[in-house]
Amino acid sequence: MLTFYRHLLRIYPSAYRANFSEEINAVFSSLEADIAASGLMVRLRFYARESSGLLLGAVSEHWHQFSVRRFKMSTEFRFPKTTWVLMTLILGGVVVAIEKGEAISNSLAFANPPVGPIHPGQHVLLAGILTLSVFFYALGAVAWIVLFALRRSGVHRLSETASQK
Repeated sequence: MLTFYRHLLRIYPSAYRANFSEEINAVFSSLEADIAASGLMVRLRFYARESSGLLLGAVSEHWHQFSVRRFKMSTEFRFPKTTWVLMTLILGGVVVAIEKGEAISNSLAFANPPVGPIHPGQHVLLAGILTLSVFFYALGAVAWIVLFALRRSGVHRLSETASQK
């Protein structure tokens, strides 16, 4: 039965199996030796309980690894430094498309059958977004300059003051 149990251990994730398979086998061997002199029904219940526990544990470990891997924030991935430029260009393209759509809508609303050239109306949306973008980029630049000038977080300074006492 120990051979069958070892084969069942293969359904666990490989990292878990590498860490705990020897211990699991040792415990199973010890428990099996304890019930070796017991009756057939006791041994069958033991094997059924251990096999079902092993299967449920394997499913639980696979689910745990899936959920940790799926929902864990990874610090290895970083956006390229040009991402903010590209995102700003895309936002600008969307804003221009919205402005052109509004201009078309306004020119068709008041037109009789002939539709002449389409002139853009007021650029309130474009000016507002550009103003906010410039403001927040300037705010971000100031924050970056301050952090770059400090070069240390408050935790490092706090640890230095605690060690000087």
